[in-house]
Amino acid sequence: MEFVLSADKKEIKSKNLNISITEFVLLGFSDVPQLQWMLFGIFLFMYLSILISNSIIMLITRTDSALQTPMYFFLSNFSFVEICYVTVTIPRMLMDLCTQKGTISLLSCAVQLCFVIMLGGMEFLLLTVMAYDRYVAICNPLHYPLVMNNKVCVQLVAACWICIIPVVTGQTYQIFSLPYCGSNKIHHFFCDIPPLLKLACGDTFVNNLAIYIASVVFIMVPFLLILVSYGKIICNVLKLATSGRRSKAFSTCSSHLIVVVLFYGTATITYAQPKAYQSETLGKLLSLFYTILIPLLNPIIYTLRNKDIMVALRKLQTKLSTYGNT
Repeated sequence: MEFVLSADKKEIKSKNLNISITEFVLLGFSDVPQLQWMLFGIFLFMYLSILISNSIIMLITRTDSALQTPMYFFLSNFSFVEICYVTVTIPRMLMDLCTQKGTISLLSCAVQLCFVIMLGGMEFLLLTVMAYDRYVAICNPLHYPLVMNNKVCVQLVAACWICIIPVVTGQTYQIFSLPYCGSNKIHHFFCDIPPLLKLACGDTFVNNLAIYIASVVFIMVPFLLILVSYGKIICNVLKLATSGRRSKAFSTCSSHLIVVVLFYGTATITYAQPKAYQSETLGKLLSLFYTILIPLLNPIIYTLRNKDIMVALRKLQTKLSTYGNT
């Protein structure tokens, strides 16, 4: 009798393993149902704030003649990527908070993952390009207009997109080629690599290896390039004769450095950490940090610590008040 029962259990288990998953369930914040509407209000406010603040940065960098420089061209592109990045994750999260369902098809999950990785990787590459721009501006000021002309700036941004798109597309295809035949519940509020790999039934060694290689190429290598750029910038700045020129040079770089530390710190912990040490709760908190909080802080960091942008904002305010009075 016991033999028959154990055989039946094995048969049921094997049948479950043969069932392929057609949709996932994003659990998100279902563990705190009493806070659903409060979280909805907070995240909606944050999302609108990110859209408005980054849109304002894009507007003033395109319309103000004083901001028609490579540094603000890259900042405008960074703001555009930020808007796209939060739009991939937050609206879906807000909808799940309202409906309290969280179901997402396999295709939708793949598309979301693809854009999350692509836009996140694009941000890292843009931060590297921005560091290079500051290096040329401070260490080679006489050659700066020649080296960082409009054509070069456009080519650098285009090169970032060309580098990231095929890698991300291939990695997404590789992840969703894995068999998903167990639980379909993702302990996250969007489709991300670590929680998806935990649900895969097959061998994920190749996928984990690909993630580590991609982390090295798109996180560690750009981070080292940024460190080298700022190492040379600091050495060059310390050689300046007056303290006023030194403080001005440091002020143009400090906001960028703060953003670099925030981005690279959270990304390294999330994607370069061994799978065995990954906590679902910690992963969710870190994801909230780099998908919502950092995009919210970036415009504040860049505006409050940048005199040119503050002046441009006052000009825009004056224009809007003038149009309002007429």
